[in-house]
Amino acid sequence: MTKVFPNNVYARLNTTPCSPVDGNGNGNAAILTVWKKSLLLNCSGFTVFDCKGNLVFRVDNYMAGNKGEIVLMDAAGKPLLTIRRKRLSLGDNWLVYDGESAVNPRFLVRKLMNILNTKCLAQVSSGGNSNNVNDDRSGSTGASSSSSSKNVLYQIEGSYTQRCCAVLDKKRRRVAEIQRKEAVGGVAFGVDVFRLVVQPEMDAPLAMALVLLLDQMFGSSRRLSLSH
Repeated sequence: MTKVFPNNVYARLNTTPCSPVDGNGNGNAAILTVWKKSLLLNCSGFTVFDCKGNLVFRVDNYMAGNKGEIVLMDAAGKPLLTIRRKRLSLGDNWLVYDGESAVNPRFLVRKLMNILNTKCLAQVSSGGNSNNVNDDRSGSTGASSSSSSKNVLYQIEGSYTQRCCAVLDKKRRRVAEIQRKEAVGGVAFGVDVFRLVVQPEMDAPLAMALVLLLDQMFGSSRRLSLSH
């Protein structure tokens, strides 16, 4: 298998990333390599490196235990964000919480099924609107849908299966992108290794949380992790 990064990630947990990952609006874009593989044996998950090969984020064993819940951690294993499937929801709706909290979600992410807009994969709204989510399976554009659209913070467009999509803010600016990773040494990476580019205007943990949700909504892991 083509080597994702040469560094020994376990020996570099305390190093400083080469790009900002806190979304503070300063500096250049963070260019991260996402590997759909856990660092732990016999576990499923994701491992994320910065441009120097330093470990930045990790997700371990998210398809086991509490199904419908994903915990995004930093390099040392500290929970940054917890993603939970929204209960009693007819659509594919998820809530994003700080740390391991189960109250006051920061964001609501919902999969869109609108035949009139096939480019749009999902929308991200503020967590305060989590109790007012409507089922979008019919692709309706009624008053409730119009009201909900006013609270959208980000929209995700493109194709996750092709690893070619973008997160757009209210001004239609690309604040994060998922891209195919170039071939290295003549051997091309598959879809399990790809690039996540995060602009300074967006919080990098949130961008990675959106990757995890896209994988749940459109990736092959969805069949496993959401079975009840």
